[in-house]
Amino acid sequence: MDSLKGVVSTQVGYANGNKEIIPDYKLVCAGNTGYKETVKIDYDPQIIPLENILKAYFYVIDPTVENKQGNDRGTQYQTGVYYTDEADLPAINAAAEEVRQSQSVFKVEIKPLEVFYPAEEYHQKYLQKNPGGYCHISGGEISACAAKFGGKEEVKAEYSKPSQAHIKKKLSPEEYAVTQEAATEPPFKNKYWNFEGKGLYVDVVTGEPLFTSMQKYKSPSGWPSFSAPINANAVVFKQDNSHGMQRTEVRSKIGGSHLGHVFEGDIHSPTGTRYCMNSAALRFIPYEELDSAGYGEFKEEFKD
Repeated sequence: MDSLKGVVSTQVGYANGNKEIIPDYKLVCAGNTGYKETVKIDYDPQIIPLENILKAYFYVIDPTVENKQGNDRGTQYQTGVYYTDEADLPAINAAAEEVRQSQSVFKVEIKPLEVFYPAEEYHQKYLQKNPGGYCHISGGEISACAAKFGGKEEVKAEYSKPSQAHIKKKLSPEEYAVTQEAATEPPFKNKYWNFEGKGLYVDVVTGEPLFTSMQKYKSPSGWPSFSAPINANAVVFKQDNSHGMQRTEVRSKIGGSHLGHVFEGDIHSPTGTRYCMNSAALRFIPYEELDSAGYGEFKEEFKD
């Protein structure tokens, strides 16, 4: 949020828990206080509208899960929008409804703010104090989000969608048909369906990270299959009723590239979910080349 132009200040803290408890980090982590880890945002509406702040927020969270985000689990990680002025509610509801339309489930709380306590000083600007600290939101997502929704001048998107003319020139006819026209490549006759290299799969159009070889598994489908994306914010879902079927289409978030479809109940998948992707929508970057290709931060994804 600090990367958005018009955001005056931010403060992390604990919101909407048991009012009889004055929270601290240890108490909140125990999971019995009802408090949520929250960021308080002061902004100048003459520079950035509330709508952009809300879009930025929904852009970097996973709105489909309850009591978790990334690798963090617990009631304190429940996502929510807590407002102090009822006049903001129409904008909040409109932003939430837009997300609901693109997701199969929506778990974000929308409630008035009842109580807020600032967190300990060592939590404030945590990643500035601890550059190697964990955050489920990647640096690429932060910069892309800032560029998309009104970032400060020094912030640039690492991944952005080129013009259609550039895309057509850059991609092969098959890659263009798949990513831009939602075509499907033939099974068993594509680049990655039985490929076992260690590395990162990115959107062939924008380069945004999508999957790793750690989530790839052998599937009899004939297409590259993954049990999960690199993180829940890497892809978006759309209802697909084409060809007389009801399916859930998977697209890349920044580029909007058609990637494939997601299916539940796959007995071969470790999670029961199969992200059935088109090889033509993906570019593979070997693990050994992640640093030189500018994806060094994703080496963490390959640790046991």
